[in-house]
Amino acid sequence: MRKALTLTAAALTASLALGATTAFAVGTPTPVPSPTASTHPAASARVEVPSSPVKPGDAISVTVTAPAGSKNLAVSSASLGDVRLTPGKDGSWSGTAKVADVKDGSYGVSLTGSAPDGTKLQATAQLTVKKGDAPKPPTPASSSLRLSTDFGRPGDKVTVTVKTTDKDVKDAYVKSGAFAGGRVDLKNDGHGTFTGTATVSKDVRTGYYGVDAFAGGKKFDTAKFSVDAKGNPDVKPAPLKPSEHKTPKGSVNTGQAPADA
Repeated sequence: MRKALTLTAAALTASLALGATTAFAVGTPTPVPSPTASTHPAASARVEVPSSPVKPGDAISVTVTAPAGSKNLAVSSASLGDVRLTPGKDGSWSGTAKVADVKDGSYGVSLTGSAPDGTKLQATAQLTVKKGDAPKPPTPASSSLRLSTDFGRPGDKVTVTVKTTDKDVKDAYVKSGAFAGGRVDLKNDGHGTFTGTATVSKDVRTGYYGVDAFAGGKKFDTAKFSVDAKGNPDVKPAPLKPSEHKTPKGSVNTGQAPADA
């Protein structure tokens, strides 16, 4: 009697199990849970800076890509000043930053923040800073020319001075069509200074002339010199005012003086 009951219970248990299996098979499938933000890998965040070299003082653009709704996003680098990000669309942020006064080299740019579910986000980029070749300071001239005046009239005297730092220079002179003889040799004081006196030629015409300076036989400078061969043309007699006109004695508006008695 017990065996019969045992078999009957076993059969009932198997039947129930089969029915449950059949019902699950024909029913609506259980939906698979959607992935949460916690599955976002660090690679889902990205920071972008210019790939070409930049110089200290440049204002550059910084772009950040991260899951929409991310918080506390911050970009930092030893090569950049303060970076302020402005939210855009579809999980993007943008901002500008000024390149710091740093040495030439490659600098890391770091992005930190958190995804909507609190997962930490990290990303890095490289920024290359290169100041470039600094302009070379102009090479100072080894010799200089100075005239006591840049204007003269026929017969005027002009003092000419040439100074040089070249110790090998033993002689200096100037040439100009404005000066009598065309060439003026200068006297050396033994310390790199040469002086002399030029005379404006009596046959010179009004105009501008070049004064070429030579040191050690090499021309190193040209000065401009102007000549007025007919007096100063800028000085003109001012016309008399009507009240300043005087009528000569013995004449009637003729402008002539009376004849001698």
